[in-house]
Amino acid sequence: MSGRYRTLLMTIGVATSLTVAGCDDALNITNLNNPDVERAFATPVGVETIVSKLFQQMHTGQYLNLPAGGGDNLWTQSMTMSFESSSQLGNFGMGTRGDIPRGLIDNTIGNREEVGNFRDFDHLTRNARMAANAIDAMATFAEEGRTLGQRRDLRTKSFAYFTLAYAHGFLSLFYDSVSVVWPGELTGTEVGEFSSAAQGMTAALAMLDSALLFLSQDTASAAFIPSAWLAQSADMSKDQYRRVLRSYKARFRAGVGRTPTERAAADWNAILADATNGITSDLNVTLSVSGGWVNAWIVQAAVSSGWHQITPFIFGMADTSRAYDTWLATPLDSRAPFLIKTPDRRFPAGETRAEQQAKVSATSPVIAPDTILYIRNRPSGQDTPAEAWGTSYYDFVRFWRVRNRDASGGPFPIMTVAEIDMLAAEAHLRAGSFAAAATLIDKYRLQNALPSVAGVGNGVDPVPGGSACVPRVPVGPNFTSTACGNLWEAMKWEKRMETAFTGYGQWYIDSRGWGDLVIGTPLEWPVPYQELFARGRPSYRNERVAARSGYGW
Repeated sequence: MSGRYRTLLMTIGVATSLTVAGCDDALNITNLNNPDVERAFATPVGVETIVSKLFQQMHTGQYLNLPAGGGDNLWTQSMTMSFESSSQLGNFGMGTRGDIPRGLIDNTIGNREEVGNFRDFDHLTRNARMAANAIDAMATFAEEGRTLGQRRDLRTKSFAYFTLAYAHGFLSLFYDSVSVVWPGELTGTEVGEFSSAAQGMTAALAMLDSALLFLSQDTASAAFIPSAWLAQSADMSKDQYRRVLRSYKARFRAGVGRTPTERAAADWNAILADATNGITSDLNVTLSVSGGWVNAWIVQAAVSSGWHQITPFIFGMADTSRAYDTWLATPLDSRAPFLIKTPDRRFPAGETRAEQQAKVSATSPVIAPDTILYIRNRPSGQDTPAEAWGTSYYDFVRFWRVRNRDASGGPFPIMTVAEIDMLAAEAHLRAGSFAAAATLIDKYRLQNALPSVAGVGNGVDPVPGGSACVPRVPVGPNFTSTACGNLWEAMKWEKRMETAFTGYGQWYIDSRGWGDLVIGTPLEWPVPYQELFARGRPSYRNERVAARSGYGW
């Protein structure tokens, strides 16, 4: 078992205008080397600078910054919980959360994953408070007649509300409780009482509406959000920014439900409206170690299959040779890797392992080409023993190319068009609009050599392809064989394949709401004990877990 990294709490850096003043009392000198919140928020320019860095601070908190940033977070934990990735290493919380049978989340002091359980909560809540303070400061400046200029004022307020919503949204997606921070409600070191995740998400959606409101008040035609604020290749236009905000509304509203019943109860009409008006190109951040935009797990995943490999639980649904059926029918601890043969072009084609291996360079780490191929059949000498059900011949290599760019560089999608398209498709399916859903699903099936689902006019009939259909899903009552999936399963397959290792917790959040997690998988995290102890409260353990999945596991 590999040693685990530890995280260091990161003090939020704020820009201040430093001045040196004379002082008669040598013992009464202000130490300007220490963070000074009052000075940082004293001027409109200072507040604008703080706001411009908030998203980067949260991105670093979520996606890790090694070595100083530690080696654990909720993203990497959720990957193994949802079969997006497989690893038995203790690093990044992967092995702990990926064990079968699943265990509850330990929330006692000194627990094995205490760093990762707390990391997201810490970074998101601290930056939420910074965003709320920035909004309060801008209101004070307006009363005093101080301004950055109308457009910069509106931009600063809108982006502050966006980051405030982002923090509350992700807190509500993962934790069972949220301390909502509304501008103007808390002063000094006051903290609010906890609200439910559903209430926290309601607040996040309202905050996104505020961000949209300030955006709508801008009448200029020039680009609105500077490129550095979101690590973009160019400044973001008002229309692009508006679509980003609406896309986050769709993601948050759909994802907060912990069970199929809760997800079904979401406002799918609102989700459809936001998704239809969402992003039209992937929202990428330009990763750069020197620029402070990082994604440590993507880099580490390219090191060896011990860090990451594909388990067949979900990815095996691409197989049309029936080897996946044999795998399902084998006792869990006796399962063995098999060759996935599929028409899906995201997988390497070939009748033998050698033929499939030849599709991607054997260089280690593999630098995947900027093509449609997402998965490699790794060189045989790089196979790593692990749990029988967790091993395969395959690695997901779509983003490994970033490892050779500035050590961790290049564009990385934190939100894909496919995610938003499939949210719209899901809304159509729930409304019985099968043709509209099929059009969106086909957008991705056809480019990957899978036959059109346009002729599937209901939610029951199987997707076309006959014996070579994709996906092939486990069927009851024994779940030891597969059958062609329906339109719903086709939507799920395309969303999983196109969002794998993008965004944040994509597979976990969707599988939770679709009822596809392994029985006993935790559905949310408790408020970390560090926060509870700081409030003088005892720790607790959340025991809300997944029921048996629709796939039988």
